[in-house]
Amino acid sequence: MKYTNAKKILPEKLIIEIQQYVQGETIYIPKQEKEYNHWGSLSGGRQWLDHRNAAIKHAYKKNRSIEQLAKDYFLSIETIKKIVYSGNK
Repeated sequence: MKYTNAKKILPEKLIIEIQQYVQGETIYIPKQEKEYNHWGSLSGGRQWLDHRNAAIKHAYKKNRSIEQLAKDYFLSIETIKKIVYSGNK
C-alpha cells in the first residue's frame, strides 16, 4: 500500500472537510468495488488453483482415495475433502 500526502492530490476544500472527522492520522481509502481484481487474477495463481482443484475432483470421481490424493498433491486430507466436496451441496 502506498501513502501519499493529501495536500499533493486533494483540493484544499476537501482536506478541510476531511479534517472535520480526522486529523494527523493515516486513513485508508479503498478502491471502488468495480476496480478490484480478484485474488490471483493478474498472476495466474487463481487459474492454476482452479485447474489443480478440477484435476483433484476428476481423480476423486475416478475412484482415487482422498488419502492418496493428499499424498499426490502434498495437501492435507481436510483440504482434499474441502476441494472434492465443494459445489456438491
